[in-house]
Amino acid sequence: MRVGVIGGGQLARMLAIAAAPLGLRVLAFDPALDACTESVAPVDHGGFDDLPALHRFAEGCDFITFDFENVSADALAELSAMRPVRPNAAALATTQDRALEKALFRRLETRVADFAEISSADGLHTSAGELAFPAILKTRRLGYDGKGQARVESADGIAAAFAELGSVPCVLESRVRFQRELSLVGVRGIDGELLCYPLVENVHVNGILSTSLAPARVRPELESQAHVCAERLATALDYVGVFAIEFFEVDGRLLANEVAPRVHNSGHWTIEGAETSQFENHLRAVTGLPLGSTAARGVSCMLNWIGELPDIATALRIPGLHWHDYGKEARPGRKVGHATITAKDFDELAGRLEMAGQVLGREWQVAPALGVVSSHCAA
Repeated sequence: MRVGVIGGGQLARMLAIAAAPLGLRVLAFDPALDACTESVAPVDHGGFDDLPALHRFAEGCDFITFDFENVSADALAELSAMRPVRPNAAALATTQDRALEKALFRRLETRVADFAEISSADGLHTSAGELAFPAILKTRRLGYDGKGQARVESADGIAAAFAELGSVPCVLESRVRFQRELSLVGVRGIDGELLCYPLVENVHVNGILSTSLAPARVRPELESQAHVCAERLATALDYVGVFAIEFFEVDGRLLANEVAPRVHNSGHWTIEGAETSQFENHLRAVTGLPLGSTAARGVSCMLNWIGELPDIATALRIPGLHWHDYGKEARPGRKVGHATITAKDFDELAGRLEMAGQVLGREWQVAPALGVVSSHCAA
């Protein structure tokens, strides 16, 4: 079976690698002539709204999915008349719009930060009067990895922030005082079965994920809150495939931040750290195969390589380290690879993280995760 992936970045690349043992073949579609999936799978090139090119692409596939939420939902809706598109186009349209997404969370009785929609400059002052500051202004669409956002310290700064973001429709959110950031990766099959990986604890630097620690140490009721949210969301969207929900922990409760309707950076640890990776489970789901176990194998910490890769020869001397080079040209702010360090328990992981920080000169990156791991060891 041939699975067409709209988008040819590192997520499509990892899907292609996971497809081979299942006897599946991935074909990707991306506007970029240097899409990194090209090293492991064929890539057709064209715009995400280029319907003739997408039609030709779909004709060579048995199923269609995507690795990037900023593709055209309208185009996917049209392709669904030709081939099964999973997740469905309506789910994508909802989750790629921050206002629709937050409204859905509220309908599903999931807590979110206080927010207001801003459609034009005329509504700035009205919206500012509805919320507490400081706040964050976010574009409704086309934002990820910290893009499309501006901090607003007071109502006086909202006009400048709106102009900075291009005066496009936005949502204004009150800034949340949270204890930590958590995420849940789930997968739903075509029969409605939902499985969830353990909650993971994330640290972001400049709006980009830096580390993910799995499993997060959480009380059972927090894990239950996350699962209830995932179940309600996936059912409401008639979702098929892998998705991630990013949460803030605030005073012992979860507050939903956003949904990623695809395999997710905070789930990369599952390649080596879970019984079935998020990439394999996404392929199983969209092709109608039975889902695999989402149980963790020991403990893991994923380290994102942003901008440039550290020295591979040095990194591979670290016990339990698994290396992933995306084949991308180095560039500031660009995700060029990651490594996952696995261990049998938190004591062993602490030693391996400490070694990674020292030999790679990455003490600043491993320090937050090492602090959490050390607290687990002491408990």
